[in-house]
Amino acid sequence: MLPCLSKKLFGIDCLGCGIQRAIVLLLEGEFTAAFYMYPAIYTMLLFFVFIGISFVDKSRNYHKIIMLFGTVTAVIMVVSYLYKVIVY
Repeated sequence: MLPCLSKKLFGIDCLGCGIQRAIVLLLEGEFTAAFYMYPAIYTMLLFFVFIGISFVDKSRNYHKIIMLFGTVTAVIMVVSYLYKVIVY
């Protein structure tokens, strides 16, 4: 795993801390554990899936759904980060 530069230099978790472990947990089939590790993992995956689809399927406009998943992912990232900082 790559170390978090923010955590290593400043001792503070970043918004992306846990995503590598969550991806590994997904690949191992531990879906619930992946969510607990990084709550934005599923919306982020959908975000990237629709970005990929938009490159392949030029006949449709995926802008609104990409913006929706991007916004929802950002909100989940910030809320879960604040929860982690305040509760722990």
